[in-house]
This record gives sequence, structure tokens and C-alpha cells, in this order.
Amino acid sequence: MTPAVHLEEVVKQFGDFTAVDHITLDVAQGEIFGFLGPNGAGKSTTIRMLCGLLRPTSGRGFVNGLDMTTQAERIKASLGYMSQRFSLYDDLRVEENMQLFGGIYGLGSVYLRKRIEEILELISLKERRDSITRELPTGLKQRLALGCALLHRPPMVFLDEPTSGVDPATRRAFWDLIYSLADEGVTIFVTTHYMEEAEYCNRIGLIDKGRLIALGSPGELKDKHLSGTVYEVRVSDVLAGVETLKGTKGVLDAAIFGRSLHVRLNKEEAAKQFLEPVFVSAGIEMRELRAVEPTLEDVFVALVGKKHE
Repeated sequence: MTPAVHLEEVVKQFGDFTAVDHITLDVAQGEIFGFLGPNGAGKSTTIRMLCGLLRPTSGRGFVNGLDMTTQAERIKASLGYMSQRFSLYDDLRVEENMQLFGGIYGLGSVYLRKRIEEILELISLKERRDSITRELPTGLKQRLALGCALLHRPPMVFLDEPTSGVDPATRRAFWDLIYSLADEGVTIFVTTHYMEEAEYCNRIGLIDKGRLIALGSPGELKDKHLSGTVYEVRVSDVLAGVETLKGTKGVLDAAIFGRSLHVRLNKEEAAKQFLEPVFVSAGIEMRELRAVEPTLEDVFVALVGKKHE
């Protein structure tokens, strides 16, 4: 089966600056693919190329079997796109927004009426079809934005920070909708800063400084890139605590997680006996320590900003 995305050594340069550096990647049809990286890593540039908005400087790329260099307009027509910024019209009713975007996609009136009914059912907004869009809660606005992106039945949808600003329960419901789309064969390409949300993806690509530095399922990334043991450590001062651990021999990584620290140590380290004297010497009280299951955020901390061959 032809992959939904196929990139071979794709490079994008702006003058002397290399924004995307020899990325090779396949995304399967019907896959939920997460694309993660810090600000300025090259995510947006890569997505703009995939959406037919930028031409690669070198390399080859295909989206839905279409050449990124020569068939950009056809690529644009084959995609759905949902921005992190709510991009619909607040002063229109729910159904009016769908009619507007259906017209932009060039859908005929008979087909559009049928498709609007299908989408309203899919996103559970039939009862709100006459609501003014600005009066909708944020979570329902996000569902409407996704619904509009699906009107023309695109085989692939790009979701840029799709659940930004919504509560965890609403986020989970939105992901249930994403799963249902993938079950129907729609490819989902999603960017997110919520690491717990990235756990829902089938596979994840991590980009840093323009390079794809890690690729695999959430479990594979943890197994491959996190040696040692991760501990949650509660201390009297997390800011001073993380600064104290920076550069300490035997500490592989240390980062602030909420009101505690996540500290990754070599397996041979006896954690309490090793860490407590380090904190005491800095005037910091260590209040609690326990081994925890590593998260994707631990992978992110371990890999981003480091040197990679």
C-alpha cells in the first residue's frame, strides 16, 4: 500500500539557514502520526512542505501519492487542515460555517447538504446546528473546526495543536473522534505540546534542529532512548533542585515536572543514598523519592537539545 507520506532526504533552506535537514519518513495510510519538537525545530516548515505550501530545496516527497514539487495544488485539495487558532467565523451559525467551507471546497449543493448532516452526526453537533459559533464552548468549537476540515472527505488531515485550551475530559473525547476517523482509513498527522496526548499516537517523530532524531511508537521511544531509571523526587525548592543536579555526575537528566522533579539515573546508582547528600550540600530538603514509569516527556528531555550523530 502506498504510504500517505513518503519523504526521502528532504531539505529546506532559507538562504544559509537549514530549517529541515535531510528528513526521511514514511507515514502509513490510516495511521495517527504525532510530530513533536521544540519551537523552531522545523515542524512548521515540514508541515508547510507536506501541505504543498513550500517546495523542498532538495530531496523527494510524496503526499497521498502526489509529488510535493510538481503537484502542490493537487496536494492542497487532497488534505484537511485544522489550525491551533480557531479559524472559523464567530458571527456565523454552526451550519452556516459548514456551508461556507463546503462552498470553498467546491462541493455541490446536494452533496454538501448530505455531507453536512453526516458531519454534524459525526461531531455530535446536530442539536447545535443553529447556534452562533462564538457562543460554543471551546471544545465544541474545536469539533466544528475538525468537521469543516472533513467536509470534502480528505484522505489525510493535519491537526495543529488541536486541543489547545480545552480541559482533559474534552481532550479525551476529541481523541475518541480522531480514533474513529483513523478506523475509517483517514490518516491523521498531529502536532501537540501535550506529551500525555502524544501517547495516543500510533507512532511519533521527534524533530530537533531540523533533523528527525527519533521515530517509533511511544513504547519504542521509551525503550530505546531511556536507559537507567526515572525517579520522581519531591524537594523543598524545585528550581534550585534542578539547577543543583545539572552537571552532577551520574545524573543522566533532570527536569521539573509540576511540583516535583523527574531525575534519570544510571541503573547502578542507589538513588536515595546518591541524591540526598547532593541536595543537602545545596541546602535543599529531599522530601520524597520513588521510581516511576518513564513518559514521553522524559524522552523529550533526554533527546532535545543534545548532540546527535
